[in-house]
Amino acid sequence: MENRVYGYARVSSKEQNEDRQLNALLDFGVSRENIITDKVSGKDINRTGYLYLKNSLLRDGDTLVIKELDRLSRNKSDIKKELEYFKEHNIRVKILDIPTTLADFPDGQQWVLDMINNILIEVLGSIAEAERIKIKQRQREGINSARKRGTVKFGRPKANIPDNWYKILSQVHSGEIKSTDAMRILNMKKSTYYKLRKLYPLKLNK
Repeated sequence: MENRVYGYARVSSKEQNEDRQLNALLDFGVSRENIITDKVSGKDINRTGYLYLKNSLLRDGDTLVIKELDRLSRNKSDIKKELEYFKEHNIRVKILDIPTTLADFPDGQQWVLDMINNILIEVLGSIAEAERIKIKQRQREGINSARKRGTVKFGRPKANIPDNWYKILSQVHSGEIKSTDAMRILNMKKSTYYKLRKLYPLKLNK
C-alpha cells in the first residue's frame, strides 16, 4: 500500500479561522481531502477530528504534517506522548515551523537530527504549555475584574416575568383562579410557571 501524507489543522474556537494553517499545508503539498481540522481547545487530545486521524487514517509509513507544534496540543506531556506514539508506529511527523523535522539525514546520522528535534520540541512544548496557562490566567483575571465592576453578569440569566405576573399570582392565592388557569392566561408551560414562582414569589403584606 502506498504511503500517504495527511495534514492536521486546529483552531481553538468556532469563531477562529484556520485558513492560515490550511494554506501552509496545501503549499507544502498536502491534498485538501487529506487535511483534517478541529475547532476546539488544545488543552488535551480528546478532539473528534484528531482522534479519527490518529486511530482510523494514519498507518505505518504515513506522514503527518502540521503547521506548528501547538496545533498538536498545548500540553507538553501530551505533545511528547503523541510524538512517541507516532514514532513507535513508524509515522513521520513534519512540523512546518520546525524545519529540521522536514529534513532527511543520511543513514547513520539520523541521531543528530533526532537530538536537534528533541531539544526544539522540548523548548517549544514548554512555550505552548506556558501560553495555555497564560491564556487561562487572563480569562480568570478578566472574569474577576468584570465581577468587581459589575459590568458583566455570570451564570444563567433569569427569565423575564410578564407585566401582569403579580396580579395573576394574587388571583391564584385568593382562589379566584387555579394555577392551570394562570398558565393559560400567561401562556406558560408548567415548568416555566413553577420556576418563576420560585424566583418571583407573591409578596404578601403581613
